Amino acid sequence: MDRPARQPHAGLSRRQVLAGGAGALVLAAAGIQPAGAQVPPAEADHVAAALQALGRTRLREPFSRPFPHLAAGTDTLPGIEHIVVLMLENHSYDNLFGMLPRGDGFTLDAHGRLTASNPYADGRIQHAFHMPTTCQLPGKPGQEWKTSHIQYANGALDGFVISPSGPVAMGYWTGADLPFTYALASQFPIGDRWFCSVLGQTDPNRRYLIAGTSAGMVDDIGTSPGNLIPDLSLLLPAHGTIFNLLGAYGLSWRDYCAGFPTGATAELYPLDDLSNLANKKTIADFYADAAAGTLPDFCIIDPDYSTQSQENPQNIVVGEQFLAEVVQAIGASPAWQKTMLIVTYDEHGGYYDHVPPPPALAPDLIGPLVQPGESLYEGFRRYGFRVPSVVVSAYARRDHVSHVLHDHTSVLALVQRKWNLPALTWRDANANDLTDFLDLDALTAGKPTFPALPPLPPSGLNSATQACSTTGPGTIPPPGSVS
Repeated sequence: MDRPARQPHAGLSRRQVLAGGAGALVLAAAGIQPAGAQVPPAEADHVAAALQALGRTRLREPFSRPFPHLAAGTDTLPGIEHIVVLMLENHSYDNLFGMLPRGDGFTLDAHGRLTASNPYADGRIQHAFHMPTTCQLPGKPGQEWKTSHIQYANGALDGFVISPSGPVAMGYWTGADLPFTYALASQFPIGDRWFCSVLGQTDPNRRYLIAGTSAGMVDDIGTSPGNLIPDLSLLLPAHGTIFNLLGAYGLSWRDYCAGFPTGATAELYPLDDLSNLANKKTIADFYADAAAGTLPDFCIIDPDYSTQSQENPQNIVVGEQFLAEVVQAIGASPAWQKTMLIVTYDEHGGYYDHVPPPPALAPDLIGPLVQPGESLYEGFRRYGFRVPSVVVSAYARRDHVSHVLHDHTSVLALVQRKWNLPALTWRDANANDLTDFLDLDALTAGKPTFPALPPLPPSGLNSATQACSTTGPGTIPPPGSVS
């Protein structure tokens, strides 16, 4: 149903004032470019390279709207009423989708063997290998700021095994291990150029998802006893988060989480006020709202991060079962034909990927806040490694693999595209907006490409796969995988 253009609320939260977002929101709603908006995010040659990677020739500024001739709040995709994001954890594209029979995954040599490999320091070669079980090692692989840059190796991608990740970085799973995930990714569109937003850990990447910037963060909150920046004083995003923006235009949102506050992505900027507590709901609330067809305009689903997110040392089929439950709940919802589910992963987790991350636009003027002695590397002017992504919608493009460059700020760009909202940073202002995953002609005509959720197999969670939680992940690396 068509919605009237929403006007921004007159009231602004204490958080927006503290973050400097209040003035930006008001100016943006009025179509005024705040002072300093013309400052380019980096040197001209790097900007040109980043725009070329995005397939763009023009640099959009923060505070600008996707459709300047339309009022902010105008709904430009009225057939989609609910945008749902499920971001799981710590797997690269090759690690989960490398053996998917479509998309840019692993390649074979003339003898039918996988070509993916990485060297040890002594010259031995670790070849990619099928993980013995669906369980993972504790503490390995790793993806900290320094570790990720060792793995990146200035684009050579030959630092995975010599990094703290070790040989497990070259492990992968298949459709035999993850039958639901592979079936979903075989029927609905996937992206094989979705990169995480920063060569770092979970928290900074999830900050990009909700604010278009990590505000300097490169590693997870509390991961280092000597954190240079105490957790509670980490910088706030200068122009707020997507939640601030949605609230300012009268749009509803929720963070459905298994644990509050540490399990809520919306709380990754910890200096939040209490006014948003009503938007923090449980996973049970998500299932109830999906069943009733009353999901909000935008929501994030945060699983139990100790068992269901697929981060090591978790058994990945437990997380796949959670994914299956979420998909089936949306598929059974009376709002199925009005809902768009975006499934992706926050970062690569230290697992190998064969595609070098391209240059990226720095989101703002805040550089990496690193530990003493650590390198700044390229700052925030490069994406992280590829991660799996699937878009599930009644209007999803059939038989489609998107080769368009996306990162987590593409979710922001989609929300901003739908409701013609102002961008928060240079990164989301120029991100590709995920409409490539949709059949826009079908959406305009109101003729779903998937009138109903197609049949999908059960997850790989069963008594045999559950056993690895007690028996362990098996021998890693497997015999015969090193030459």
